[in-house]
Amino acid sequence: MAKNVQFHVKPGGVLKGRIRVPGDKSVSHRSIMLGSIAEGTTRVTGFLEGEDSLATLQAFKDMGVQIEGPDQGNVTIHGVGLRGLKKPSNPLDMGNSGTAMRLMAGILAGQDFECTLIGDASLSKRPMKRVTQPLSEMGADIDTAEGGMPPLHLKPTKTGLNAIDYTLPMASAQVKSCVLLAGLYANGTTSVVEPAPTRDHTERMLKGFGYDVKTEKLDSMQTRVELKGGGVLKAMDIDVPSDISSAAFFMVAAAIAPEADLVIEHVGINPTRTGVIDILKLMGADITLENESTVGGEPVADIHVKSSKLKGIKIPEALVPLAIDEFPVLFVAAAAAEGQTVLTGAEELRVKESDRIQVMADALIAVGIDAQPTPDGMVINGGQQKSQVGGINSHHDHRISMAMTVAGLNAVDDIVIDDCANVNTSFPTFVQLVNQIGMTVNVVKEGQ
Repeated sequence: MAKNVQFHVKPGGVLKGRIRVPGDKSVSHRSIMLGSIAEGTTRVTGFLEGEDSLATLQAFKDMGVQIEGPDQGNVTIHGVGLRGLKKPSNPLDMGNSGTAMRLMAGILAGQDFECTLIGDASLSKRPMKRVTQPLSEMGADIDTAEGGMPPLHLKPTKTGLNAIDYTLPMASAQVKSCVLLAGLYANGTTSVVEPAPTRDHTERMLKGFGYDVKTEKLDSMQTRVELKGGGVLKAMDIDVPSDISSAAFFMVAAAIAPEADLVIEHVGINPTRTGVIDILKLMGADITLENESTVGGEPVADIHVKSSKLKGIKIPEALVPLAIDEFPVLFVAAAAAEGQTVLTGAEELRVKESDRIQVMADALIAVGIDAQPTPDGMVINGGQQKSQVGGINSHHDHRISMAMTVAGLNAVDDIVIDDCANVNTSFPTFVQLVNQIGMTVNVVKEGQ
């Protein structure tokens, strides 16, 4: 049995300083995937050395790609081209990563060998029908476990994949990316229409690798992305920006702590990911962007946050897909804000690493916040934190562990958070950084 890793959080702290959070997970995953199937040598700097992106790196090594590193965020990938991957001798283990499994399914659907994608207990409960359905329409041969859950078992098709025009039933960057990656291997032009904007890292990076991708706005919400199969990706250098999802914990911390003044450096501010900044600004947060530039097709900036009096808002539904991973910590901002915050249109949160609506509502109630879960969101009456039981169950979800650490700033008593080992999947240096800027968090391993 793995030991239970707990975070013990002491209330209060004055947050000051400059920090750099780890590299963006979405960009790290994609740099390995596209670098492996490109021609030539791709050099990556700023790669996130968390368990999720390391699982992706190992999978491509297992398919015969020569990869050096990671060494302090530096990775060198000797690409084998679109058709150069080899059959792995064992199932490919994606660990805890839904992104890796769903995007890999797209790449593997077009290969001429058989293979199986597996994951940990949490990933094995996550829905995969959303990718297996469009891939089957393209002619892929995929089996899943009961109910469309992992493992995914992929076999080569006799005729290869055929291009499709696919309209996403719901806004999902993972499904869009999966279909586009399969489209690289398909005969003809594959197009995906998304009902609302989602992250566009895959399209940006494909263009960076010299692949022709057309993006067309159909109306204020819908976008069509299309590419032709059978082209060539040419190796490039990638500097991975810091992950805005990781920066979000520090943005909220600085917004709700008294007398805070914090700069988070070199953060990716891709417009499909900045919902967290927009929502915090609507709540009255003091956030400015400094040193803006573009690195490898991705916009980056330093994010400067000072403490402010937040107020409750109704979160605009159009911003929900642009901040989907940041809601655990946005709920903490809402808990500290004066008045009521209402989130709707976020049912997707119920099928993340945990049911993030229920788990966060339980956690906030445990620390004395008035939080009511709804089928597609939450209603939080903020600003009046009472004493609490102090024990939080993170349900093995890294973002819950980190969000509730930030909640400790305004807590009445010490908070103890269970099941925090998963923070290593996305943010191995989290505890070190929160202590560096002025919080007090101790890591305790039960059973030692």
